[in-house]
Amino acid sequence: MDNSKVVAITGGSRGIGRSVALRFALEDAKIVILHYDPDETASDETLSMLAERGVEAESYKVDVSSHDSVMSLFADIIKKYGRIDVLVNNAGITRDSLLMRMNVSDWDMVMAVNLKGVFNCTQAVIRKMMKQRSGRIVNISSVVGQVGNVGQANYSASKAGIMGFTKTVAKEVAPRGINVNAVAPGFIDTEMTAVLSEQVKDGFVKQIPLGRFGRPEDVAEAVCWLCSDAADYITGQVIHVNGGLFM
Repeated sequence: MDNSKVVAITGGSRGIGRSVALRFALEDAKIVILHYDPDETASDETLSMLAERGVEAESYKVDVSSHDSVMSLFADIIKKYGRIDVLVNNAGITRDSLLMRMNVSDWDMVMAVNLKGVFNCTQAVIRKMMKQRSGRIVNISSVVGQVGNVGQANYSASKAGIMGFTKTVAKEVAPRGINVNAVAPGFIDTEMTAVLSEQVKDGFVKQIPLGRFGRPEDVAEAVCWLCSDAADYITGQVIHVNGGLFM
């Protein structure tokens, strides 16, 4: 009998999402990557890396802000595998600007992807997890959801919203054996931070007690641990992975 966990990861084609997928490959999980890249280059690379590890994996393109698209896709995934054990809500975008100059469309887009996307994907799996009486959901928030950041009113608000959403859903589904937690990364060395100038990066590093940016693997380890039996008594928590930037 195949007891492999079925793991779905949004934003799974690159960055933190890719590292989470590769970490779950060590657990011999069946991995479903969701992405919204303009092409399949990154997702194909990730699938190739997973194939090298002998893991069953597939990739789908979906706009997580579209409720209908998400519900339809997860219905197909659950029908194919018969179950869903882990959901990692990692998809996220930035549209940075000072509040007084921020376009309404940039506010709406960030909230739609980062926060509504978490709602959509969680709602799409929660009924099946409740029937199974088991499941793990990990939502990727951010340190800026806790402390704020100049020029990121939309992003900070969306990530703070994820923290409140996580705690509420954790309370709702705990009686059915489902654990819901969040991981809040600090400054992680990904494509999202690669666009920053060296001067800006140096300024951020000086704020981090451990003296370096985090690696996607640092976040992946926390995510995977929260989905393991070792974290069976942990739910409704926000785990900060930030090198001491926020304590």
